[in-house]
Amino acid sequence: MASATINDVASYAGVSRATVSRVLNHNPAVDPTLRDRVLDAVQALGYQPNRAARRLRAQSSNVIGLVISDIQNPYFISVISGVEAAAYAHQMNIVLCNSDEDLAKERIYLDVMEAERVAGLIIVPTHGTAGSDLNRFQQLGIPVILLDRLIEAMQVDAVKVDNERGAYEAVKHLLDLGCRRVAHISGSPELTTGRDRMQGYYNALAEAHLKPEPRLIRTGDFKTDSGYRLTLDLLDLPAPPDAIFVANNLMTLGALRALRERGVRVPEEMALVGFDDMPWSAEFRSPLTAVSQPTYELGQEAVHLLRRRLAQPDAPVRTVVLNTRLIVRESCGAALNLRR
Repeated sequence: MASATINDVASYAGVSRATVSRVLNHNPAVDPTLRDRVLDAVQALGYQPNRAARRLRAQSSNVIGLVISDIQNPYFISVISGVEAAAYAHQMNIVLCNSDEDLAKERIYLDVMEAERVAGLIIVPTHGTAGSDLNRFQQLGIPVILLDRLIEAMQVDAVKVDNERGAYEAVKHLLDLGCRRVAHISGSPELTTGRDRMQGYYNALAEAHLKPEPRLIRTGDFKTDSGYRLTLDLLDLPAPPDAIFVANNLMTLGALRALRERGVRVPEEMALVGFDDMPWSAEFRSPLTAVSQPTYELGQEAVHLLRRRLAQPDAPVRTVVLNTRLIVRESCGAALNLRR
Protein backbone atom coordinates (compact mmCIF):
# COMPACT_ATOMS: atom_id res chain seq x y z
CA MET A 1 0.00 0.00 0.00
CA ALA A 2 1.29 3.46 -0.92
CA SER A 3 2.51 5.67 1.90
CA ALA A 4 0.11 8.34 3.11
CA THR A 5 0.75 11.87 1.86
CA ILE A 6 0.17 15.23 3.44
CA ASN A 7 -2.89 15.58 1.17
CA ASP A 8 -4.28 12.33 2.59
CA VAL A 9 -3.86 13.66 6.13
CA ALA A 10 -5.57 16.94 5.20
CA SER A 11 -8.50 15.10 3.62
CA TYR A 12 -8.89 12.68 6.55
CA ALA A 13 -8.82 15.54 9.09
CA GLY A 14 -11.03 17.82 7.01
CA VAL A 15 -8.52 20.65 7.03
CA SER A 16 -6.27 22.36 4.51
CA ARG A 17 -2.80 21.15 3.59
CA ALA A 18 -1.42 24.38 5.11
CA THR A 19 -3.02 23.55 8.47
CA VAL A 20 -1.41 20.11 8.44
CA SER A 21 1.95 21.71 7.72
CA ARG A 22 1.55 24.18 10.59
CA VAL A 23 0.66 21.38 13.02
CA LEU A 24 3.64 19.26 11.94
CA ASN A 25 5.90 22.25 12.44
CA HIS A 26 4.57 22.93 15.95
CA ASN A 27 3.12 26.32 15.05
CA PRO A 28 1.55 27.65 18.31
CA ALA A 29 -1.11 29.61 16.41
CA VAL A 30 -3.07 26.49 15.34
CA ASP A 31 -6.43 25.98 17.08
CA PRO A 32 -6.11 23.08 19.59
CA THR A 33 -9.16 21.32 18.15
CA LEU A 34 -7.70 21.37 14.64
CA ARG A 35 -4.33 20.27 16.00
CA ASP A 36 -5.94 17.22 17.65
CA ARG A 37 -7.76 16.31 14.42
CA VAL A 38 -4.56 16.48 12.40
CA LEU A 39 -2.58 14.44 14.92
CA ASP A 40 -5.34 11.80 15.00
CA ALA A 41 -5.21 11.63 11.19
CA VAL A 42 -1.41 11.31 11.22
CA GLN A 43 -1.65 8.39 13.62
CA ALA A 44 -4.54 6.69 11.83
CA LEU A 45 -2.84 6.88 8.42
CA GLY A 46 0.68 6.20 9.67
CA TYR A 47 1.92 9.35 7.95
CA GLN A 48 5.68 9.94 8.07
CA PRO A 49 6.92 13.48 7.19
CA ASN A 50 9.57 13.55 4.51
CA ARG A 51 12.40 14.73 6.73
CA ALA A 52 14.95 14.66 3.92
CA ALA A 53 12.91 17.17 1.94
CA ARG A 54 12.45 19.34 5.02
CA ARG A 55 16.18 19.22 5.64
CA LEU A 56 16.93 20.35 2.10
CA ARG A 57 14.47 23.24 2.44
CA ALA A 58 16.14 24.34 5.68
CA GLN A 59 19.59 24.22 4.13
CA SER A 60 18.48 26.32 1.15
CA SER A 61 17.20 29.10 3.41
CA ASN A 62 19.15 32.30 3.89
CA VAL A 63 17.50 33.10 7.23
CA ILE A 64 19.23 32.67 10.60
CA GLY A 65 17.20 32.34 13.78
CA LEU A 66 18.60 34.28 16.72
CA VAL A 67 17.11 33.85 20.20
CA ILE A 68 18.61 35.99 22.97
CA SER A 69 17.70 36.01 26.64
CA ASP A 70 17.33 39.72 27.48
CA ILE A 71 17.07 42.36 24.78
CA GLN A 72 17.09 45.14 27.41
CA ASN A 73 20.64 44.24 28.40
CA PRO A 74 23.19 46.42 26.53
CA TYR A 75 25.47 43.38 26.38
CA PHE A 76 23.13 41.68 23.92
CA ILE A 77 22.69 44.77 21.75
CA SER A 78 26.37 44.50 20.82
CA VAL A 79 26.10 40.73 20.33
CA ILE A 80 23.12 41.22 17.98
CA SER A 81 25.13 43.81 16.05
CA GLY A 82 27.94 41.30 15.53
CA VAL A 83 25.54 38.60 14.36
CA GLU A 84 23.80 41.00 11.97
CA ALA A 85 27.04 42.29 10.47
CA ALA A 86 28.44 38.81 9.83
CA ALA A 87 25.12 37.57 8.44
CA TYR A 88 24.76 40.57 6.13
CA ALA A 89 28.28 40.06 4.81
CA HIS A 90 27.20 36.60 3.62
CA GLN A 91 23.76 37.61 2.25
CA MET A 92 21.90 36.09 5.18
CA ASN A 93 18.97 37.57 7.11
CA ILE A 94 18.01 37.30 10.78
CA VAL A 95 14.79 36.48 12.62
CA LEU A 96 15.34 37.86 16.15
CA CYS A 97 13.40 36.73 19.22
CA ASN A 98 13.80 37.70 22.89
CA SER A 99 13.01 35.00 25.45
CA ASP A 100 13.31 37.46 28.37
CA GLU A 101 14.75 34.60 30.49
CA ASP A 102 11.34 32.89 30.20
CA LEU A 103 11.50 29.20 29.24
CA ALA A 104 7.86 29.07 28.08
CA LYS A 105 8.41 32.05 25.80
CA GLU A 106 11.64 30.55 24.50
CA ARG A 107 9.81 27.34 23.53
CA ILE A 108 7.19 29.31 21.61
CA TYR A 109 9.93 31.10 19.69
CA LEU A 110 11.67 27.81 18.95
CA ASP A 111 8.41 26.65 17.35
CA VAL A 112 8.44 29.82 15.26
CA MET A 113 12.02 29.16 14.15
CA GLU A 114 11.16 25.65 13.08
CA ALA A 115 8.07 26.83 11.22
CA GLU A 116 10.18 29.45 9.42
CA ARG A 117 12.60 26.75 8.21
CA VAL A 118 15.61 28.76 9.33
CA ALA A 119 18.99 27.71 7.94
CA GLY A 120 20.40 27.59 11.44
CA LEU A 121 19.65 28.63 15.01
CA ILE A 122 21.89 30.76 17.24
CA ILE A 123 20.58 30.76 20.80
CA VAL A 124 21.46 32.15 24.21
CA PRO A 125 19.73 29.48 26.29
CA THR A 126 17.75 30.54 29.31
CA HIS A 127 17.50 28.74 32.64
CA GLY A 128 15.86 25.37 32.06
CA THR A 129 16.66 25.02 28.37
CA ALA A 130 17.40 21.34 27.77
CA GLY A 131 18.96 19.44 24.92
CA SER A 132 15.52 17.97 24.21
CA ASP A 133 14.28 21.48 23.37
CA LEU A 134 16.90 21.80 20.63
CA ASN A 135 17.49 18.25 19.39
CA ARG A 136 14.57 18.49 16.96
CA PHE A 137 16.49 21.12 14.98
CA GLN A 138 19.42 18.77 14.53
CA GLN A 139 17.04 16.01 13.44
CA LEU A 140 15.79 18.36 10.73
CA GLY A 141 19.31 19.17 9.62
CA ILE A 142 19.16 22.66 11.15
CA PRO A 143 22.44 23.45 12.96
CA VAL A 144 22.29 24.87 16.50
CA ILE A 145 24.95 27.25 17.82
CA LEU A 146 25.02 28.03 21.54
CA LEU A 147 26.06 31.60 22.33
CA ASP A 148 27.34 32.88 25.69
CA ARG A 149 25.91 29.97 27.71
CA LEU A 150 26.42 26.24 27.27
CA ILE A 151 24.12 23.26 27.78
CA GLU A 152 26.58 20.79 29.18
CA ALA A 153 24.73 17.65 28.09
CA MET A 154 24.48 18.85 24.49
CA GLN A 155 27.25 18.35 21.95
CA VAL A 156 26.87 21.29 19.56
CA ASP A 157 29.06 24.14 18.39
CA ALA A 158 29.32 27.03 20.84
CA VAL A 159 31.01 30.37 21.42
CA LYS A 160 31.59 31.91 24.83
CA VAL A 161 34.12 33.94 26.79
CA ASP A 162 36.49 32.67 29.44
CA ASN A 163 34.17 33.61 32.30
CA GLU A 164 36.21 31.82 34.94
CA ARG A 165 39.43 33.60 34.01
CA GLY A 166 37.69 36.97 33.73
CA ALA A 167 36.18 36.67 37.22
CA TYR A 168 39.47 35.43 38.67
CA GLU A 169 41.33 38.46 37.32
CA ALA A 170 38.71 40.86 38.69
CA VAL A 171 38.79 39.40 42.20
CA LYS A 172 42.57 39.00 42.21
CA HIS A 173 42.85 42.69 41.33
CA LEU A 174 40.75 43.62 44.37
CA LEU A 175 42.82 41.34 46.62
CA ASP A 176 46.07 42.78 45.26
CA LEU A 177 44.78 46.24 46.23
CA GLY A 178 44.45 45.05 49.83
CA CYS A 179 40.75 44.12 50.01
CA ARG A 180 40.16 41.11 52.26
CA ARG A 181 36.38 40.83 52.55
CA VAL A 182 35.40 40.59 48.90
CA ALA A 183 31.71 39.85 48.43
CA HIS A 184 30.29 38.30 45.29
CA ILE A 185 26.85 38.93 43.80
CA SER A 186 26.58 36.02 41.41
CA GLY A 187 24.26 35.12 38.58
CA SER A 188 22.12 32.01 38.58
CA PRO A 189 24.20 28.87 39.26
CA GLU A 190 21.83 27.07 36.87
CA LEU A 191 23.56 28.90 34.02
CA THR A 192 27.14 28.17 33.00
CA THR A 193 27.98 31.88 33.10
CA GLY A 194 26.91 32.07 36.75
CA ARG A 195 28.82 28.93 37.72
CA ASP A 196 31.99 29.83 35.85
CA ARG A 197 32.19 33.35 37.30
CA MET A 198 31.61 31.94 40.78
CA GLN A 199 34.46 29.48 40.23
CA GLY A 200 36.74 32.33 39.18
CA TYR A 201 35.87 34.11 42.44
CA TYR A 202 36.73 30.96 44.43
CA ASN A 203 39.99 30.50 42.53
CA ALA A 204 41.21 34.01 43.36
CA LEU A 205 40.37 33.59 47.06
CA ALA A 206 42.13 30.21 47.20
CA GLU A 207 45.27 31.66 45.61
CA ALA A 208 45.29 34.34 48.33
CA HIS A 209 44.77 31.66 51.02
CA LEU A 210 41.35 33.07 51.92
CA LYS A 211 38.33 30.93 52.69
CA PRO A 212 35.01 31.92 51.09
CA GLU A 213 32.56 33.37 53.59
CA PRO A 214 29.03 32.16 52.78
CA ARG A 215 27.51 35.41 54.08
CA LEU A 216 29.51 37.36 51.50
CA ILE A 217 28.14 35.34 48.56
CA ARG A 218 24.69 36.28 47.27
CA THR A 219 22.89 34.77 44.29
CA GLY A 220 21.05 37.08 41.91
CA ASP A 221 19.30 36.60 38.57
CA PHE A 222 21.36 38.89 36.30
CA LYS A 223 18.67 41.60 36.66
CA THR A 224 19.03 45.10 38.13
CA ASP A 225 16.65 44.62 41.05
CA SER A 226 18.54 41.64 42.41
CA GLY A 227 21.81 43.59 42.37
CA TYR A 228 20.11 46.38 44.32
CA ARG A 229 18.46 44.10 46.87
CA LEU A 230 21.51 41.91 47.47
CA THR A 231 23.83 44.89 47.91
CA LEU A 232 21.53 46.22 50.62
CA ASP A 233 21.70 42.79 52.28
CA LEU A 234 25.50 42.92 52.24
CA LEU A 235 25.55 46.43 53.69
CA ASP A 236 23.32 45.27 56.55
CA LEU A 237 25.77 42.58 57.67
CA PRO A 238 27.39 43.12 61.10
CA ALA A 239 30.73 43.06 59.26
CA PRO A 240 30.07 44.37 55.73
CA PRO A 241 32.47 43.61 52.88
CA ASP A 242 35.17 46.04 51.83
CA ALA A 243 34.66 45.20 48.14
CA ILE A 244 31.98 43.72 45.89
CA PHE A 245 32.47 41.78 42.68
CA VAL A 246 29.22 41.73 40.67
CA ALA A 247 28.61 39.08 38.00
CA ASN A 248 27.01 41.23 35.29
CA ASN A 249 26.31 44.78 34.19
CA LEU A 250 22.63 45.05 35.17
CA MET A 251 23.24 43.79 38.70
CA THR A 252 26.15 46.24 38.92
CA LEU A 253 23.74 49.09 38.14
CA GLY A 254 21.52 47.84 40.97
CA ALA A 255 24.50 47.68 43.32
CA LEU A 256 25.49 51.26 42.48
CA ARG A 257 21.94 52.45 43.22
CA ALA A 258 21.98 50.72 46.61
CA LEU A 259 25.38 52.17 47.52
CA ARG A 260 24.27 55.65 46.48
CA GLU A 261 21.06 55.43 48.53
CA ARG A 262 23.00 54.35 51.62
CA GLY A 263 25.58 57.09 51.13
CA VAL A 264 28.44 54.62 50.75
CA ARG A 265 31.27 56.22 48.79
CA VAL A 266 32.88 54.27 45.97
CA PRO A 267 35.76 53.49 46.18
CA GLU A 268 36.62 55.25 49.47
CA GLU A 269 34.27 53.07 51.54
CA MET A 270 33.50 50.24 49.13
CA ALA A 271 35.51 48.99 46.17
CA LEU A 272 33.44 47.74 43.26
CA VAL A 273 34.16 45.70 40.13
CA GLY A 274 31.57 44.48 37.65
CA PHE A 275 31.55 41.79 34.99
CA ASP A 276 30.59 43.42 31.65
CA ASP A 277 31.82 46.80 30.62
CA MET A 278 29.13 49.29 29.63
CA PRO A 279 29.33 52.16 27.14
CA TRP A 280 28.79 54.61 29.96
CA SER A 281 31.07 52.95 32.58
CA ALA A 282 33.59 55.76 32.38
CA GLU A 283 30.88 58.38 32.99
CA PHE A 284 29.97 57.38 36.57
CA ARG A 285 31.06 59.63 39.42
CA SER A 286 33.62 56.93 40.16
CA PRO A 287 34.28 55.38 36.73
CA LEU A 288 33.62 51.65 36.87
CA THR A 289 36.33 49.00 36.82
CA ALA A 290 34.89 46.14 34.79
CA VAL A 291 35.61 42.91 32.97
CA SER A 292 35.12 43.70 29.29
CA GLN A 293 33.75 41.03 26.97
CA PRO A 294 34.29 41.00 23.18
CA THR A 295 30.54 41.07 22.58
CA TYR A 296 30.60 42.09 18.91
CA GLU A 297 33.14 39.36 18.16
CA LEU A 298 30.97 36.80 19.99
CA GLY A 299 28.13 37.53 17.60
CA GLN A 300 30.38 37.34 14.57
CA GLU A 301 31.97 34.09 15.68
CA ALA A 302 28.53 32.52 16.16
CA VAL A 303 27.76 33.17 12.49
CA HIS A 304 31.16 31.82 11.43
CA LEU A 305 30.49 28.61 13.38
CA LEU A 306 27.07 28.32 11.78
CA ARG A 307 28.39 28.76 8.25
CA ARG A 308 31.11 26.17 8.94
CA ARG A 309 28.50 23.71 10.17
CA LEU A 310 26.29 24.30 7.12
CA ALA A 311 29.25 23.67 4.81
CA GLN A 312 30.58 20.70 6.81
CA PRO A 313 27.67 18.95 8.56
CA ASP A 314 29.93 16.15 9.87
CA ALA A 315 32.78 18.35 11.15
CA PRO A 316 33.88 17.83 14.78
CA VAL A 317 31.96 19.88 17.35
CA ARG A 318 33.81 23.07 18.24
CA THR A 319 33.66 25.44 21.21
CA VAL A 320 35.31 28.82 20.68
CA VAL A 321 36.42 30.59 23.87
CA LEU A 322 37.25 34.30 23.61
CA ASN A 323 39.31 36.21 26.16
CA THR A 324 38.02 38.95 28.44
CA ARG A 325 39.94 42.06 29.52
CA LEU A 326 39.96 43.82 32.89
CA ILE A 327 39.56 47.57 32.42
CA VAL A 328 40.85 49.36 35.52
CA ARG A 329 39.18 52.64 36.40
CA GLU A 330 38.48 54.30 39.75
CA SER A 331 35.74 52.19 41.37
CA CYS A 332 38.18 49.47 42.47
CA GLY A 333 40.29 51.92 44.49
CA ALA A 334 43.46 51.56 42.42
CA ALA A 335 43.86 55.34 42.16
CA LEU A 336 43.49 55.70 45.94
CA ASN A 337 46.32 53.21 46.44
CA LEU A 338 48.56 55.20 44.14
CA ARG A 339 47.94 58.35 46.19
CA ARG A 340 48.72 56.71 49.50
